Amino acid sequence: MWPFDSKRTPLTYDTIEPGTGLAAALKLSRADIIGEVAASNLRGRGGAGFPTGTKWNLAAAARVKDGFSKYIVCNADEGEPGTFKDRVLLTDYADLVFEGMTIAARAIGAKKGILYLRGEYVYLRRHLDEVLDKRRKAGFLGEKIGGVENFSFDIEIRMGAGAYVCGEETALIESLEGHRGEPRNRPPFPVDTGFLKQPTVVNNVETLASVAAILAKGATWFKSFGTERSAGFKLFSISGDCDHPGVYEFPLGVTVTELLEKVGGRNAKAVQIGGASGICVPAADFGRKIAFEDVATGGSIIVFGPGRDMLHVAKNFMEFFVEESCGQCTPCRAGNAKLLDGIEKLETGSCSTAYLRELKALCETMQLASKCGLGQSSPNAFLSIVNNFQDEILGRATAAH
Repeated sequence: MWPFDSKRTPLTYDTIEPGTGLAAALKLSRADIIGEVAASNLRGRGGAGFPTGTKWNLAAAARVKDGFSKYIVCNADEGEPGTFKDRVLLTDYADLVFEGMTIAARAIGAKKGILYLRGEYVYLRRHLDEVLDKRRKAGFLGEKIGGVENFSFDIEIRMGAGAYVCGEETALIESLEGHRGEPRNRPPFPVDTGFLKQPTVVNNVETLASVAAILAKGATWFKSFGTERSAGFKLFSISGDCDHPGVYEFPLGVTVTELLEKVGGRNAKAVQIGGASGICVPAADFGRKIAFEDVATGGSIIVFGPGRDMLHVAKNFMEFFVEESCGQCTPCRAGNAKLLDGIEKLETGSCSTAYLRELKALCETMQLASKCGLGQSSPNAFLSIVNNFQDEILGRATAAH
């Protein structure tokens, strides 16, 4: 399936009749539902790429504490710069997202679900509540779903408050519990001790929509897309210096060159894959594949034309991370500020080559020592831009003293 433009060419999701995935799931045992998802090789579509079947299996085996419930949480806190594909799914395919949550609940034995909605998407709240109401009236939510005596599940919507770090699953759970959004120490992991200390599965919007599609059409069908190690199709939010920005669907394994041809990104100088926390791929590497085994992404693709100042691009990303760091751990809190300081020195020609080497070493420390994915991935853009655009960057560094 190839991409659609602003004229709204249908996606693969348009071929999935709402209700068919759930109907198929209700004919299977809980173990067989997890087995089908695992057989599809579906990996998390939010960026981390953790195998969905493995996550569900761990949560299914975990025990509920103190008579509470297991939880299914849909991460709709789409805060990565350059990402807007989940908004399309919530607008046009909310039924499939909620269906995926219901299938997940059946698989792990959860009774309650929460959709954690990005604060800026508050305008979608009414639409999503209406979809939930229709699903309850149709018997797809509530008591005895699909006539199954021992299957009760319902979903509520909670609003986020605009914190980038709450895209990390444990910080999201902290926010749901009414606390400041800060990552937790792990272990324990959410599949064992999550929301309200109960076993919790946190999946991305697109992951859950894909679950509904997989149960409707089968694991073999899903694996007919993509590569051996990166199964399925994927939505991409494409923006920047291209003729046709928008949300596109590609099979995983598409090359950067193929993607640029479809979106009109002629003469691109670089492509930022994975948002601010991703890597900047130079034109010489446009033959690389967008897949878990090569360049992975949660969906953000930003195209940079030949006139872009890559140092300015790096500065823009680092300003974002300095603003969005929760400040809990020193490598992220202090490290991002140091990287921004280095970029500002490069702009004024006062950064020595020795200091630039120190900053690159700092990046490696941050990747190893930061508490969560924000600090671990925030140096990525800095490193890839400095390494891949040395002709622009090093010309601004002064000789080492």
